[in-house]
Amino acid sequence: MGEMLRSKKRSPIAKSLGFWLGIFAFLLMWLFGNIDPGNPLVGKMAAVALLMAIWWISDAIPLAATSLVPLVLFPLLGIMTGKEVAPVYMNYIVFLFIGGFLIALAMERWNLHRRIALGIVTLVGTEPSRLVLGFMISTAFLSMWISNTATAIMMLAIGMAVIKQAEISFGEKDTGNLAVALLLGIAYGASIGGIATLVGTPPNLALVRLFELSFPAAETGGFHFSFGQWMLFGVPLSLAMLFMTWLILTRVVFPSPKHLKLDSNLLKKERESLGQISYEEKIVGTVFILTALLWIFRKDLSIGEFSIPGWSAALPTGSFIDDGTIAIAMALTLFLIPARRNDEESGSHGTILDSEVFRKIPWNIILLFGGGFALAKGFQISGLSEWVGSYFTHLEGAPDWLLVATITGGITFLTELTSNTATTEMILPLLASIATAAKIHPLMLMIPAAVAASCAFMMPVATPPNAIVFASGKIRIAQMVKAGIIINLIGIATVTLFFLLLGPAVFEIDPETLPDWAK
Repeated sequence: MGEMLRSKKRSPIAKSLGFWLGIFAFLLMWLFGNIDPGNPLVGKMAAVALLMAIWWISDAIPLAATSLVPLVLFPLLGIMTGKEVAPVYMNYIVFLFIGGFLIALAMERWNLHRRIALGIVTLVGTEPSRLVLGFMISTAFLSMWISNTATAIMMLAIGMAVIKQAEISFGEKDTGNLAVALLLGIAYGASIGGIATLVGTPPNLALVRLFELSFPAAETGGFHFSFGQWMLFGVPLSLAMLFMTWLILTRVVFPSPKHLKLDSNLLKKERESLGQISYEEKIVGTVFILTALLWIFRKDLSIGEFSIPGWSAALPTGSFIDDGTIAIAMALTLFLIPARRNDEESGSHGTILDSEVFRKIPWNIILLFGGGFALAKGFQISGLSEWVGSYFTHLEGAPDWLLVATITGGITFLTELTSNTATTEMILPLLASIATAAKIHPLMLMIPAAVAASCAFMMPVATPPNAIVFASGKIRIAQMVKAGIIINLIGIATVTLFFLLLGPAVFEIDPETLPDWAK
């Protein structure tokens, strides 16, 4: 389920510098930056945005703590009242994240995710390149639904066991490339898999809510993101990126000697150690599959003339149901169904999920979501969005491919150094206002930016999966950069190409027309 909230490893000096730079920029803009004399709120909102951006980028204080700034400064500066700001932090997107995370935690609690991973890896084969492919497919599939941090940790344990066996059989020198390709495949598969679904990574969820805040008339105007609609775009894109990344790792950068072939009994023993599939795993698997189907087919799925009616339309109150409703409803069932075997942690039967699971929910990500939503609302209320957009009217008429490629490339390399969720929440409100001013369809900029935030492959600090596999000691920074820069560039081209080919049909975009809801 995308990334757990991460903090880049900054030195104390860098954090201190970022802290005071943020304070200085805030005071300078607030006291002397009356950038729109006709509307003083624009300068005040710009001051808050500068403070939050600098603190987020420098990690001066925890990212989630920075997210609370609007609750204090918006009322003090007269941008919004405290009663208006607080509800912005909690909405159906947050509950979609919570519900999906609870189901993912149930898979982890009863080891279903490990069974799924070993099943896929065993099915693909043990020849080196096929083995890497099996690990990448398993990791990507799990990361569509489970935190990519948890997925990477679990897959790393399996991968290291395979690498150790290969080193015993063929020596460390001959298995060096296999080890690097396998471990990078796990890290990159976790990031790529998150692109495929709305719950796969926080930037995707942030996109949905920030779009709604920037364009409140969109839903009444006939457009709304749906889970199935996103998968029509996200799944083909993820598959293409996964395949090309696999080719780069195993054929170009780190090819393995042809004589390497691992003993399939190793993976077989790993699967046998799990025993027969348990009653609890069956329950969680059933709930997981039902949830995915309910998400995918809730709204009509349409591509051109082809359409599959959504099930919610058949209900008298179907319009009241959203993906958050489904997530919470299905997660609740796991608190109602009794377990038959002892949980390893609690030692008791209880239910499939119990109260202990709430300690594992990443509340820091939820606060980060809220801070981004509040920032976007402040942009709109204060008039800062219109002010920013007025400086980009010259972009009207620019080639679509150039706009998409530029946005994708900029975000891809920026998120090598900053939190991808924080980056998304800083950039998307700006892109919304720029698109409106330049009479560009907003989704032409916002969707590529959100996707690109999950495509950082060069640096160990870029994503938690990168850091996790780097900590194995089997990869050097130079090796990660060597593979990552190639995959970054391929990712930019792939996202641009797939969005221009699929985006207009899937998301109902007419690149030549600014929709009424965006005017």
